Amino acid sequence: MQIPTFSDIQSAYLKIQNKVHRTPVLSSQKVNERAGGGELFFKCENFQKIGAFKFRGATHAVGELSDNNAQNGVATHSSGNHAQAVALAAKLRGIPAHIVMPKNAPGVKVRAVRDYGANITFCNPTQEAREATLEEVVAETGATFIHPYDNLDIIMGQGTAALELLEEHPKLDMLLAPVGGGGLMSGSAIAASGLAAYTKVIGTEPEIANDAYLSFNSGELYPVQSTNTVADGLRTSLSELTFSCIQKHVDDIITVKEQEIIDTMRFVWERMKIIIEPSSAVPVAAAFNHIDTHDQQVGIIISGGNMDLDHLPWMK
Repeated sequence: MQIPTFSDIQSAYLKIQNKVHRTPVLSSQKVNERAGGGELFFKCENFQKIGAFKFRGATHAVGELSDNNAQNGVATHSSGNHAQAVALAAKLRGIPAHIVMPKNAPGVKVRAVRDYGANITFCNPTQEAREATLEEVVAETGATFIHPYDNLDIIMGQGTAALELLEEHPKLDMLLAPVGGGGLMSGSAIAASGLAAYTKVIGTEPEIANDAYLSFNSGELYPVQSTNTVADGLRTSLSELTFSCIQKHVDDIITVKEQEIIDTMRFVWERMKIIIEPSSAVPVAAAFNHIDTHDQQVGIIISGGNMDLDHLPWMK
């Protein structure tokens, strides 16, 4: 199976660098202390356009479409961040966007997709329902499907966040990112393979939605069994493409508990004064609870910060 290369990610970066934010890399003494004495560097994609790294991949994928393939617009399915990213990338190119979203998608993300002018179709919160509904939308509109992660151009774009991080901090001992469908993890690992082959690349995911962990350790692709995790951006399964990337370039996958995600998210909000969503807290929770970071330089991709402030996970 063809997977992207480091040069592909470099090429994607040259194409999108003037369309996306070069997000800041932040650190905190309190966070370092909580992690056990290492140095943690947060690549803050919560400050990216649409509030998440997904805009990188969507911008690249939409930009790579021929005029013929773009004439009827684009379509996708997503719980939120990819939906917003495709909606804005399509708006900026001047083409329609048709988005399939699960009924349990966070309200803040639904509202943002609407604000970007996209057409939304809701479906039941299962992978099967997403795909079936999307097929109907594509058949009706003739739009081109931009898959959230099973797409070479998406992976190339997502890898540009790690590319920027490693340019600023080339001596990282570890690079951590969350794993949902695997687009960010794949792109990040490929970027590290080209810029910092000595950096250990670790994927992180909720214990309750541990399909990537099971797949990585068994060598066989497992579908996600539960979508009940608070990390709503990580409720999807790997594809054959992202699994192949992860098998080749990722060193380990670690799972974290739901309470660890919530506690970590709150700690970052309170101590760093930045808003991160639960999916972003997953790799930080791994650094806090499951990885020995002492005397280590650890890069973490903060994947996004789109939160429904009326339904924070620590509110009863």
